[in-house]
Amino acid sequence: MEEPQTQTSSPHVLLFPAPVQGHINVTLKLAELLSLSSIRVTFVTTEHSHRKLTLHSDVLRRFSRFPAFQFRTISDGLPVSHPRTFSHHLPEIINSFISFTKPLFRDLLISGHFGSDLTCLILDGFFSFLVDIGDDSFKVPIFCFRTFGACSSWAILSVPNLIKQGQLPIKGEEEMDRILDNVPGMENLLRCRDLPGFCRAADPNNDPILQFIVSMFIRSTKFDALIINTFEDLEGPILSNIRTLCPKIYSIGPLHALLNTKLSHKTESLNNLWEVDRSCLAWLDNQWPGSVIYVSFGSITVMGNRELMEFWHGLVNSGRNFLWAIRPELVKGKNGEIEIPAELEEGTKQRGCLVGWAPQEKVLSHEAVGAFLTHSGWNSTLESIVAGKPMICWSYAFDQQVNSRFLSNVWKLGLDMKDLCDRETVAKMVNDVMVNRKEEFMRSAAEMASLASRSVNPGGSSYLNFDCLIEDIRILSQQKTPNNN
Repeated sequence: MEEPQTQTSSPHVLLFPAPVQGHINVTLKLAELLSLSSIRVTFVTTEHSHRKLTLHSDVLRRFSRFPAFQFRTISDGLPVSHPRTFSHHLPEIINSFISFTKPLFRDLLISGHFGSDLTCLILDGFFSFLVDIGDDSFKVPIFCFRTFGACSSWAILSVPNLIKQGQLPIKGEEEMDRILDNVPGMENLLRCRDLPGFCRAADPNNDPILQFIVSMFIRSTKFDALIINTFEDLEGPILSNIRTLCPKIYSIGPLHALLNTKLSHKTESLNNLWEVDRSCLAWLDNQWPGSVIYVSFGSITVMGNRELMEFWHGLVNSGRNFLWAIRPELVKGKNGEIEIPAELEEGTKQRGCLVGWAPQEKVLSHEAVGAFLTHSGWNSTLESIVAGKPMICWSYAFDQQVNSRFLSNVWKLGLDMKDLCDRETVAKMVNDVMVNRKEEFMRSAAEMASLASRSVNPGGSSYLNFDCLIEDIRILSQQKTPNNN
């Protein structure tokens, strides 16, 4: 690997996202925004993620217009054959990062491999353990980038108090609808079932996944600042609570919309780890405005064949046109072609379009799309908000359960299908959002889209907060001396 060129004319920032589609995608958008602001960026990914990213996206060409930008790779310590799916192999991935990648990353930082003039690090909050707080061998400010929203972050930060107060563990299915009344700012809102899935652990004090995730969220508030992909009009009250733990917060989202503003035109940043099938755009061009429900469950959701069939029957039975992105490995135990039952084949031919991975921002902004059946991942949530499209939420893991509750009960942007998966419910909710309650949800979606647009345009909260982030990075750079590491 070649040594980076030393340039002292501008600040130098290193970004390191967690090795998963959603985190890499949004961190690359942040990297592009920093680059547009004349910040030198070193973007570190695992070797595995970099191979997939350069195979299925245009990042090398797109970032080549920034001469000071550089991609760097690091090993995750896992064998090449390892599947690296977060849904099933998270403990193995975490353990390998702790035992192998963390000491390697530290050695590379100390040796100046990424450059001896780093102004600051921007680490994925989920992997904030990569650098020890107070490590005197590497005195560079560290910002944590939270790719989750404020509402889910605050819920997770509140888990230790919920355990201490006896609100957790959840004692069986009969308690799933019990209201959690001790989360500041979320009183009379969150039920047990609205907490992240890992909070359903029988022994939360000794569950390794729960303890790791909660500790990473708490740890991310201990560094120099937090960067969050959200905007004040959406999550201002919750951000105020997080500021009691970390006063320095830059809320700069939706990042994809801010990037379009800074570029002065809409762009399609293809930061994908799978091949994108653009044929669906031509199919959408032939549909009536607002007639299609777009279906995608994101990059880590895994469902069983029964769940797949219930969704499929529900979509066909709804009588609405649908575009469904069925990514490789969405269905447990299957990889590749999925057999379509005979009874669904005709309905799909008449009203459906199936692709492996869709250009989601383009799809959501298409006038033919009337609603989004989603897993409620934060990137997808913000993309749908910016596009002004109501949502039906079937949350899967991590932040998604909290997001779906806020979407349905606070922001009034759609319906929450959490913990349900039957064809009757699917068909009913599709028709409620697309037909029966269409005006209600479209009105709420349009209002929130307007607030999102305002936040990323000149004078808006996210626009100003991003400018503040750039200015603070420049000040840090000016404060450094030639011998600082």
